[in-house]
Amino acid sequence: MRTLAIGDIHGCSQALRALLDRVEPTADDRIITLGDYVDRGPDSYGVIEQLLALHRSSRLIALLGNHEDMMLEARKSDEALRGWLDCGGKQALASYSPLGDGGKLVDVPDEHWDFLENVCVAWYETDTHIFVHANVYPDLPMDEQPDYMLRWESIGEHNSGPHCSGKVLVCGHTQQRSGLPLNLGHAVCIDTWAYGNGWLTCLDVMTGRLWQANQAGRVRTLWLDEVG
Repeated sequence: MRTLAIGDIHGCSQALRALLDRVEPTADDRIITLGDYVDRGPDSYGVIEQLLALHRSSRLIALLGNHEDMMLEARKSDEALRGWLDCGGKQALASYSPLGDGGKLVDVPDEHWDFLENVCVAWYETDTHIFVHANVYPDLPMDEQPDYMLRWESIGEHNSGPHCSGKVLVCGHTQQRSGLPLNLGHAVCIDTWAYGNGWLTCLDVMTGRLWQANQAGRVRTLWLDEVG
């Protein structure tokens, strides 16, 4: 069994498809997606559809990112909707529109809302690793971490050292525009700017093997200790 972490996807369904085709996850693998499935890239709808298929066929643990948080909040007020649209929600809604135009919240299928509300979780941990979307306070147990830290704070802003559990943190959220993960030893960030000119990254957390794919369908493989 592998434990596979996948960084911020941001509507890049072609990169996700190419990545999964290369990694070939099985029902025995544990797949942890780190959030930010929607916004900015061209096909948030297609990304959620692929994640739903993974949820049905494998051991998917899907974390909630700040962009899913904004999408859920957008249903509550016009102000929240405008805020989300300005942060990439326009591209997300367009992917849900039958005509490919602006799209509306009502175009989002109930199954997708249910995935965001009831399948996605705030954080996950194993015997050796902690998985979050954004960051953690190093001196707080995971069940005491505030949501804004887990979803919004960039890596390096508050975690000056290893988490008190001694476990390695695996996160996304903080864009690595080099296209390579940030390896701090006690923490690894695998948001490698998939929607920009970077890559979508999958990390086998026990072996350090990395797979990366981009929207053009190109795939490459490297090792975490090569980018440390």
